[in-house]
Amino acid sequence: MKQIQIHEKILIAGASGMVGSAINRALIKKGYGNKSKGGKIYNPSRKELDFSNFEILLDWFHKFQPTIVIIAAAKVGGILANKNNPYDFIFENLKIQTNLIEICRVCKIKKILFLGSSCIYPKLSEQPIKEEYLLKSPLEETNQFYAIAKIAGLKMCEALNSQYDFDAFSLMPTNLYGPKDNYNLENSHVLPALIRKFDEAKRNNLNQVKCWGSGKPLREFLYVDDLADACIFILENINQKEKKLKNNWLNVGSEFEISIKDLAIKISKIIGFSGEIIWDQSKPDGTPRKKLDTSKLENMGWKAKTNLNDGIVKTYKNYLDELAQNKLKK
Repeated sequence: MKQIQIHEKILIAGASGMVGSAINRALIKKGYGNKSKGGKIYNPSRKELDFSNFEILLDWFHKFQPTIVIIAAAKVGGILANKNNPYDFIFENLKIQTNLIEICRVCKIKKILFLGSSCIYPKLSEQPIKEEYLLKSPLEETNQFYAIAKIAGLKMCEALNSQYDFDAFSLMPTNLYGPKDNYNLENSHVLPALIRKFDEAKRNNLNQVKCWGSGKPLREFLYVDDLADACIFILENINQKEKKLKNNWLNVGSEFEISIKDLAIKISKIIGFSGEIIWDQSKPDGTPRKKLDTSKLENMGWKAKTNLNDGIVKTYKNYLDELAQNKLKK
């Protein structure tokens, strides 16, 4: 029997972002949010509902009474943004997720799904990274403040289950990419940043593109629609009150691991840039390797479907669509 029903009232916190919008698409595809069957999907924008304001948020919960809450709202960014704004990353994320989790407790929400990040794991963790490796050694310095906020959210859900017999669960996805990604060169992640760099170089007839670091680090990439599919799988199949899983969270990843150098080459070919790629080794590499062990989730019956080539092609198409509509930020 499914743990959630078609008539659920589902709040997606962060629905306007890449992850939240993908979850919204996936829920609708599965039949959720059908008003004729009593269902509803709430996807308020940041302007419509301020998750950092406890009183406003509590009033909203009392008015609309969601039964399922998916916490995908977060302040995110790449290495440079994390390095330059550490306080913003820990403070804003703690405030958003703490408000949501506490209000879910007060309002006795049926089920919470909290989305974290693979950056919660130690910088030099044994590979592939198992859920049990959390807090075994120091975090990666450039994003430790964001990571600490996400660890706090995960542990809040764990404590909520233990003390109040709640059904709160967390997923820790690997590096995500896909439609509605952030292509801003100042604060984006590596894959969308490379798409923009190579596309702009091609349009401007440049003969070289400069990329950060050595290109040696290995990264795993997960297409965002696959994460959305995993979210629904967990909502439908896991009840933490009944399962009592040893860990209150699961890794979500894919089999698509690649060096940053090879990723840059792959993206340049898809875009059609034929110039030289220069590596600026004065810039940080970050974690040498970050590959999640996803065996627990796979043993439950879920596995990523979108291969890296197809995912990059779809993401590049989205980039071009946003470019044509003048939606890209400088």
